[in-house]
Amino acid sequence: MLRFKSLGSGSSGNATVVQARNGTGTTHLLVDCGLGLPQLDKRLRQAGMLADQVDAIFITHEHGDHIGCARQLALRERIPVYMSHGTYAAIGEPDFDGLLRIACDSQWFEVGALQVRPFTVPHDAREPLQLTCSDGAARLGLLTDLGHATAHVLEQLAGCESLLLECNHDPQMLASGSYPPFLKRRVGGAWGHLANEAAAAIALAVQPRGLKQVVAAHLSEQNNRPDVVRQVLSAALGCGEADILVADGPTGCGWLAA
Repeated sequence: MLRFKSLGSGSSGNATVVQARNGTGTTHLLVDCGLGLPQLDKRLRQAGMLADQVDAIFITHEHGDHIGCARQLALRERIPVYMSHGTYAAIGEPDFDGLLRIACDSQWFEVGALQVRPFTVPHDAREPLQLTCSDGAARLGLLTDLGHATAHVLEQLAGCESLLLECNHDPQMLASGSYPPFLKRRVGGAWGHLANEAAAAIALAVQPRGLKQVVAAHLSEQNNRPDVVRQVLSAALGCGEADILVADGPTGCGWLAA
């Protein structure tokens, strides 16, 4: 059984737990740690688990709202940490006391009952990776922090029944909002973040290859709204607006089966 829960999603901090259960036990992968350690501990408890139940940490890239307390948590609980060479270099190559594992594009690895497959994405970071997770029966895609979808990205997502998908901004809200011009160009550029319509196009491309559930994530607090996201995605996918779930910044979302 494969399920997942966002602990928080957005510029205030990102973290997602992926859980797999089989006959030998339960595996937990924590994807990103973009929160302070006390807040992460609190949200894990609210999710019904403790930090010492995390079997591995996967860091997608070096931005503060994703890497957060990863090293602190890893050293405190003795948890292996996966990240790319580029991400490790970007954070200054700190000592992980033997817990560091280097992840590479398209090279899968196993964490307990989970098979994890990282893949590269276009984003303004050193060597960003997103990922899919499978327990052998179901497949989950986690895709945030990219400016556009390459053919490689779409191929990696093929066969995912569930997708945690960045829907960062509404282009009109971004254009008319208070961000300075350089930040508007960065967010809306090819190496920035996904607009709602771009996210909808990704979901539509994956839909014929098995997609059944979309959870919108990484919404901008200033340049987007959940109701706008639901309208755009539901129109593209031919479903009801209530079928589109949204992970928010403070609370993420509840546990969902993949």
